Amino acid sequence: MYWLHHEGGGITVALALLLMLAAAAAAYFLGCFNGAVIVSKYILRDDVRKHGSGNAGLTNFYRTFGGPLTVVVILTDVLKAVAAVLVGMVLFRVIGTQAMETAGKYWAGTFCLLGHMFPCMFKFKGGKGILSGGTIALMVDWRIALVVWGGFLVLAILTKWVSLGSIWAGASFPFATWFVYHDLFTLLLAAACGALVVWKHRGNLKRILAGTESKFSFHRKKEGERKP
Repeated sequence: MYWLHHEGGGITVALALLLMLAAAAAAYFLGCFNGAVIVSKYILRDDVRKHGSGNAGLTNFYRTFGGPLTVVVILTDVLKAVAAVLVGMVLFRVIGTQAMETAGKYWAGTFCLLGHMFPCMFKFKGGKGILSGGTIALMVDWRIALVVWGGFLVLAILTKWVSLGSIWAGASFPFATWFVYHDLFTLLLAAACGALVVWKHRGNLKRILAGTESKFSFHRKKEGERKP
C-alpha cells in the first residue's frame, strides 16, 4: 500500500487497518446520536417515529413538534457529522500523506451516515441522512457542497418537496466528487453515501411520481392532519 508512511519510514498494514476500523467505529457511533429521536423520546417523551412519516429526521420532527427544540435537533445532527469527519481526517493523516485526509473524510462520513440511518441503540430505525450528509459535503469540499446544497435548495424551494432536493443531493454527490478529485476510492465511498440517501428516499420518489408527496410548509401540522 503505497500511501502508508511514517516519519521513521512506514507503518504496518495491520496498524493502518486498525486505524481505519477505529475511524469507522467512532464515526458509526457518533452517527447513532440521532437528534430527532433523542429530543423527541427523552425530552418530549413522544418518539417522533410514531408520528407523520415515521422518519427520525428533521423534517418529520418539525412537522410534528415544531418549536425551539428543532434547533437542538439540527445542532445534534450537524455536530456529530463534524466530529465524525474530524476523527476520520486525524486517523487517516496518521496512515498516510496529507492527501489521505480527504479519504478519511469520506470514510468517516459513510459510517456516520450508516449510524444515523441504522442506529444500534434505537433498533436500527433512524433518519434519512440529509442534514448529516449535507454537513459531510460541506466538510469535504466547498465545490461539492455547492453542487449538493445548491441543487437541494433550488428544487426544495421551487417544488416544496424537500425529498426531491434530498434525492438530488444523494444522486449528485458521487458525480461532484469525481469531478473534483478523480480518485476511485473516494468515488466508491461517495457512491455508497449517495446510494444510501437515495435508497432511504425510495418511498418519497414513488409518491413524487404519483403526485401524492407532501409539500413542506413552515406551519406545523395539527395532530389530525398527520399521516397515520
